[in-house]
Amino acid sequence: MDVLAYIPSPSQGVWNLGPIPLRAYALLIILGIVVAVWVGSRRYVDRGGRAGVIGDIAIWAVPFGIIGGRLYHVITDWQLYFAPGGSGFIGALRIWDGGLGIWGAVALGALGAWIGARRLGVALPPIADAIAPGIALAQAIGRWGNYFNQELFGAPTTLPWGLEIEPQFRPEGYTDYATFHPTFLYESLWLVGVALVVIWADRRFRMGHGRAFALYVLLYTMGRVWIEYLRIDTANQILGLRLNVWTSILVGLGALIYLIVSARLRPGREEVLPPRKYVEREEAEAEAAAVKAPKPAAKVTEVTPEEPEDTT
Repeated sequence: MDVLAYIPSPSQGVWNLGPIPLRAYALLIILGIVVAVWVGSRRYVDRGGRAGVIGDIAIWAVPFGIIGGRLYHVITDWQLYFAPGGSGFIGALRIWDGGLGIWGAVALGALGAWIGARRLGVALPPIADAIAPGIALAQAIGRWGNYFNQELFGAPTTLPWGLEIEPQFRPEGYTDYATFHPTFLYESLWLVGVALVVIWADRRFRMGHGRAFALYVLLYTMGRVWIEYLRIDTANQILGLRLNVWTSILVGLGALIYLIVSARLRPGREEVLPPRKYVEREEAEAEAAAVKAPKPAAKVTEVTPEEPEDTT
């Protein structure tokens, strides 16, 4: 199939720094995390929160999210690893080869964020609202890892933005096609749009109590449904639909219901209180400083003796 214009496939996805391989997939995931924390921190401070809180919570949320994303991928695509001919347990651990399920990442990442928020003594909903567009941008950046791995592309296309896929990465039955729908690009652009809409809606309607996060989830699932229909990679199906389509529908409906119910029960935006752990630490530091501070010397007042009264 001759195509006049297309997006070329990357020449490589791994660069060796001596004995250390630098993989584009891993570097983009790290960059996405940095962007998410930076965006979330700025937004949390703008909502009245303390600087540093998002970073402290990310220490818990990020590892949990990565583990959850990998677990979701391995469980829902178990045949890639544990079926006859699969890559086995070691392959399931090779996260740098690709394979992070967003639903597992969000679920366990939320658990890690809850643990971090509880340890700091802050409420979780303002954290979720602050970080929501940052997560969308992190996903948008991370999707480019699929480009470097030449994976998770869509059906063949002759459109000028079709993605060239090298023969060794083409699935069975598609070896005669050269260019495919760049679903990584579609999802990346969609997620940038999601982030911008969430930021706008949050400012316009002063969303609180987790509603900005719910809006992110709703908008993302809407895009994920139609993008899943374009993909041709092997996926488990239920009633003729890919598993991720069902997951997107159910999670999206849950987010929509939460948006409606939450807006009625708890309108407006909640007050962001300072972290209890920060307050306790600052009070302890103030007490320690007061103890160490030198006490002022007592002022000595000279008493002048009174002259005897003249009785003559």
